[in-house]
Amino acid sequence: MDRIDAMRVFIAVAKEGSFTAAADRLDLSPQLVSKYISQLEQHLSGRLLNRTTRRVSLTEAGQRYLARAERVLDEIDDMESQLGESQTEAKGLLRISAPVSFATAHLAPLLNQFQTEHPGVDIDLQLNDRKVDIVDEGFDIALRIGHLKSSSLIAKRIAPIRLVMCASPDYLNTYGRPITVAELGQHQYLRYSYLDPDSNPLVSEWMRLRSKNKGSELVCNNGTVLCQAAIEGMGIVIQPTFICGDAIANGQLEVLMPEHEPEPMGLYAVYAHRQLLASKVRSFLDFIDGFYGTPPYWDRF
Repeated sequence: MDRIDAMRVFIAVAKEGSFTAAADRLDLSPQLVSKYISQLEQHLSGRLLNRTTRRVSLTEAGQRYLARAERVLDEIDDMESQLGESQTEAKGLLRISAPVSFATAHLAPLLNQFQTEHPGVDIDLQLNDRKVDIVDEGFDIALRIGHLKSSSLIAKRIAPIRLVMCASPDYLNTYGRPITVAELGQHQYLRYSYLDPDSNPLVSEWMRLRSKNKGSELVCNNGTVLCQAAIEGMGIVIQPTFICGDAIANGQLEVLMPEHEPEPMGLYAVYAHRQLLASKVRSFLDFIDGFYGTPPYWDRF
């Protein structure tokens, strides 16, 4: 059995929902289509399709295999396109995972310009602040923010991510402006739940000081909400400037204790280690490199 041909037949059956329709599409006999599917299921030791007299549907295993098979064939087709002189244009579906707050504030203009220059590329953008498994979940690229640990994945640094401590003028007028780290224990901390205190000494010390004082607390897994809460005068926040830069520029927030500013993080484009990148992935990586400027435009306040 040629597994590449078997994958193409399986994808056709899954898309058409019928062995006969798939056979017509591939110009094969229904018997040969059925043989390919049976051999593929035997090779994988699992059923990929549920068969009835009227319809063919995917099993749970078939759904997972379909996503992976499409990616594999897409890579093969892209490799052949790169080697062929007449087929060099980026095309196909590009699946991207990105953090919620960054994407909602800064990704749409990039995607608009990218697709204008590469009209053959479709984009499936999924927003999530958790760390996705780009291979198992079928993503071509994941945009990640932080201090990345060593892994088998390739990470391309796109831009620095600056963290600042800030509060609204109304909050500072009411509760005072902290000058030292010790004074932070008396202030309301608007805490981002995904920020690891162990990786940020200032946050770790602030939380230790706060634990000794009674008072309400706001914890949220979305930085945009926390920034807006700070603008409303609810407390002091530590957030990236790509979220709070505009509010600082227009006077809604004031930067506090810049001498204790946390170490900058980075915005990275992460992708699987491959010898040959799909043209759509390579084109996107080239396009995003330098797109936000040096320094990034959100730091120019």
